[in-house]
Amino acid sequence: MKDTTIMPLYQQIKSDIKTAIQNGHYKPKEKIPTEPELSAEYSVSRITVRRAIEELCKEGYLIKMQGRGTFVSSPRINRKFTSSKTIESFTELCKEMGMTAGAKLINRQIVPIRQDEKNFFKLDDDDFLVYVQRVRTADYQPIFIENLFLPYKEYKNLLTISLENVSIFETIREISGKIPTGNKRRTLEITKADSEQANLLAIAVAEPLFYLNSYMTDQNQKPLCIGRQYYVGSRYMFEL
Repeated sequence: MKDTTIMPLYQQIKSDIKTAIQNGHYKPKEKIPTEPELSAEYSVSRITVRRAIEELCKEGYLIKMQGRGTFVSSPRINRKFTSSKTIESFTELCKEMGMTAGAKLINRQIVPIRQDEKNFFKLDDDDFLVYVQRVRTADYQPIFIENLFLPYKEYKNLLTISLENVSIFETIREISGKIPTGNKRRTLEITKADSEQANLLAIAVAEPLFYLNSYMTDQNQKPLCIGRQYYVGSRYMFEL
């Protein structure tokens, strides 16, 4: 039998809760006992319990909801890189998994065009882009930072219409009739969250992120938009 006497108390609690989640005792979206309840159950201080819970939150097993308590996280969202006729939107992915998709607008503005963007969109030096930044959530948990760039002349309406809790792909379709169907170029890297990203995603600084850089094309194989997204590694999975 493994000797657990030298294991710190918070790690014992963390291990017990993690095992309960993995064995299905605590199910996705289920609320776990409160800190006072766990403190009484293990005969330890609330500080010890809080440390165990905070580590499980950082690892993606639990999520704290202000004023509601601590809940078991939903399963990782699984995005498949396939050759289907369209690129499946985050909203559609969440719907398939029985989750509620959300979007919080962080920033939108007119920005100058950079060289790689000019080459992709086949625009001139004096052209501009619309830049939209949102945080996408699933069941109210932040999943990724969405950074989209589109030609200003065609998509200037994005600067004024509501972009809260809507599918950006559906909004693009409503404006132009275009839908993303492919990628001219796509790269996936691993990076670490800076302080701004950590704040937006409710994670620790330096936590691993997936950085997906996509040059998306429409149904006519024409340039549509550029996406530069930062996904929380513990909450999202790419199937290649």
